[in-house]
Amino acid sequence: MPVNADFKILGRIRITTNSDLIVLEGFAVQKSIKTLLRNTKNFLWNQKFNSSTYWEKRYAQGGTSGDGSYGQLAQFKANVINQFVREHAVQSVIEYGCGDGNQLQLFTFPSYLGFDVSPTVIQLCQKRYAGDSSKAFKLISDYQGETAPLTLSLDVLYHLVEEPIYTAYLNRLFASAQAYVIIYSTNFDENSLIRTPHGKHRCFTNWVTQNCADWQLVQRIANQYPEASSADFYIYAKS
Repeated sequence: MPVNADFKILGRIRITTNSDLIVLEGFAVQKSIKTLLRNTKNFLWNQKFNSSTYWEKRYAQGGTSGDGSYGQLAQFKANVINQFVREHAVQSVIEYGCGDGNQLQLFTFPSYLGFDVSPTVIQLCQKRYAGDSSKAFKLISDYQGETAPLTLSLDVLYHLVEEPIYTAYLNRLFASAQAYVIIYSTNFDENSLIRTPHGKHRCFTNWVTQNCADWQLVQRIANQYPEASSADFYIYAKS
């Protein structure tokens, strides 16, 4: 196919376009120019993206933790986790990525410690639950080796774009769990050129298999609302 092309040089990325053809680093795909420009912007943004800065800015501007922490998805997550806590007599829980605290109001935990990267949202949660002594909140930078029978990661993994942050997060999630880890996340490898700036989907179960020999995946619970979220529950137990 002849190409009536314009060339744009963006760092090491060469993009060749006409009305219906994209050639990006040697790969040709059928896309619209609008999609090309959006995906290119996202790709470049991901190279310099800082997840901590993104979430602090989002919360400071009045943003929320997202749809997954509200409505039917929040209730679904609460039903699964509350049942697990009851059945296994879990007395304390640590959550990494507590967010704005909306999801937390549906949980029934004897003791809860929530960590987050955002100073704004930690202050918000501390104020929101000021009268509840069973709940505490800390910046992840203030982590001091706390452990709990159960640790939680809910809608967090696919928002950790940077590989070092992703790896450190998973290491801490499992290292601080005494008996169980519950992860609610997507679990597939995504084309890095078409992801959103603040998201990167990975097959995290492969990482756990390779790096956490003492842990076994004991249950996967499919999402009750797959049309609203691609995330499922993955429950690990220490062997």
